[in-house]
Amino acid sequence: MSVMKRLSMIFKSKANKALDKMEDPRETLDYSYQRQLELLQKVRRGVADVATSRKRVELQINGLESQAKRYEEQGRKALSVGREDLAREALQRRSNLQSQMTDLKVQHDNLQAEEEKLTTASQRLQAKVDSFRTKKETIKATYTAAEAQTRINEAFSGISEEMGDVGLAIQRAEDKTAQMQARAGAIDELLASGALDDYSGTRGDDIQAELDRMGGGMDVELELARMKAELGQGPAPQSAIEQGQPQQQPQPQAQPQQQGGTQQLRQPGEGA
Repeated sequence: MSVMKRLSMIFKSKANKALDKMEDPRETLDYSYQRQLELLQKVRRGVADVATSRKRVELQINGLESQAKRYEEQGRKALSVGREDLAREALQRRSNLQSQMTDLKVQHDNLQAEEEKLTTASQRLQAKVDSFRTKKETIKATYTAAEAQTRINEAFSGISEEMGDVGLAIQRAEDKTAQMQARAGAIDELLASGALDDYSGTRGDDIQAELDRMGGGMDVELELARMKAELGQGPAPQSAIEQGQPQQQPQPQAQPQQQGGTQQLRQPGEGA
């Protein structure tokens, strides 16, 4: 296959695909119905023209018949008065008219036969046009219903262009929301670990962080004591321990620790 033939085939296939995509069967049916009506109108005009010609020939035949009768009467009168020459001339003219009437009658018969053919064709074409109109409307209604059903199914399945755009917008919004949540969580972890500085002033100082860690460790110790008591590996924790409070030591031993702790807490202030 030559290059030109291949290019021609490709162009025709592309054009056919584009035309098929642009074509609306309802518009095509309406156009076909309009063309059939135009053809029917032409056939009817043809019938009217043939009928007019036939009527004109009938009028000519009637006129020649009247004139032939007149020639015949004139010949009789001429012969009655002894004018045989005039009678012969009248009969000769009457004979010429008879020849013309014969030709006109042949034309009249042909026109009448043609008129009957065109009338029959017009009636058949009218029946076909009526049948096509009914079928056209049925096909159009079926196509419209199928088109609507297809759009509904595409909307339900999410493959339509409009619903596809909506689905993509929702997906992008969900992805962006998840990304922002992940970023916010990462920043919170970095602020809690001290990798980032909190300039809002809401984060506690180092001493508060140390106290929070101590509280968390004591909760672990209390939970461990409860588990040992349940397993019978140690004494049951006291009520203070169950309430999450540190166990109080005897007064003589607690005072040095409190004084030492107080001194340790006052040293930063005194240095300041």
